[in-house]
Amino acid sequence: MAETITFAPAERPPLLGRLLRRTEFYLVVVIAAAVVGLGLATPNFLTLGNLSNLANSYAVTGVLAAGLLVVLISGNIDISFAATTMVSQYVAALFALNVVGRAGTGVPVLDWAIVFAVAMAVGLALGLFNAAIVYRFRASSIIVTIATMNLFFGLLMFFSRGKQIFNLPTFFFKGVLVQLPLPDGSTLRITIQMLALVLALLATWALLNQTAIGRQIYAMGGNPEAAKRLGFGMGRLHMFVFGYLGAMAGVAAIIHAQLQQQVAPNVLVGRELDVLAAVVLGGASLLGGVGTVLGTVLGIALLAVLQNGLIMVGVSSYWTQVCTGLVILVSVCITALSDRMKSRRKSRGVV
Repeated sequence: MAETITFAPAERPPLLGRLLRRTEFYLVVVIAAAVVGLGLATPNFLTLGNLSNLANSYAVTGVLAAGLLVVLISGNIDISFAATTMVSQYVAALFALNVVGRAGTGVPVLDWAIVFAVAMAVGLALGLFNAAIVYRFRASSIIVTIATMNLFFGLLMFFSRGKQIFNLPTFFFKGVLVQLPLPDGSTLRITIQMLALVLALLATWALLNQTAIGRQIYAMGGNPEAAKRLGFGMGRLHMFVFGYLGAMAGVAAIIHAQLQQQVAPNVLVGRELDVLAAVVLGGASLLGGVGTVLGTVLGIALLAVLQNGLIMVGVSSYWTQVCTGLVILVSVCITALSDRMKSRRKSRGVV
């Protein structure tokens, strides 16, 4: 009788096994390959100046992605965050122009704090509005937020008449916090956008990994029925996650206005795809319960590298949209296959 030889799972290095099961590992590999390829294709891609410009220009996407990650982990989805950002931006710009600009404190830090607080308050209110409808009527979050996206944007265009705001207060023009000389003679600028991005990512990481409410958000998205039986306040959690994204939209509104040096009520239309792509690329599941801040950071990095690199090598900007759509499709398919494989391993008793 032939002897059957079996190999114990322990023969594979535990660290390598854990890495191969992580979305972040594959993202790092893909990003590294893209950076090397684009660096060879165009010498200007790997300069510190270009990389700092990428961090600055993708800060708005990163801040919004941090907020959307929390909503997705909870098992919901919010499509209205771009409209929320535009409403928050316009209201805060009017407040800055008519109140802070005329009777400001004279201290730029305090003026910035006031404008950020106004924008975050508006975003928070709109996020809570979404949460109330989703939870109260047990409605699909994607349908509700598609409706409120049109509602928010339509009201903004009606009351603003589509007028842009150019004459922002003088403190809006001071977005560079620190300037560092580089060996190649250029200057590295640490901006308010970079600071906001770092703080938003750190706050989201601490929320999800270091707090009880973060663990409840994961539980709510992973198994809502079990979360209910454990006595988690589902209404409170809905209010928190949608409100958190709304507050992040307020932060994104101000740093975007400072970056553009103007406010237009329709400037962020269509930005939802990039933000959703970054979070989904980072391994967050549209079904909830899965997602990390590190994965989101890597998703943003991959999008930034692909979009910026393709333009620098001379590819039409229209193809970046095609690339973004394909990346989302591939990511969703890989995630679905991974979940299916995990389910099969659990059914066979293999961890």
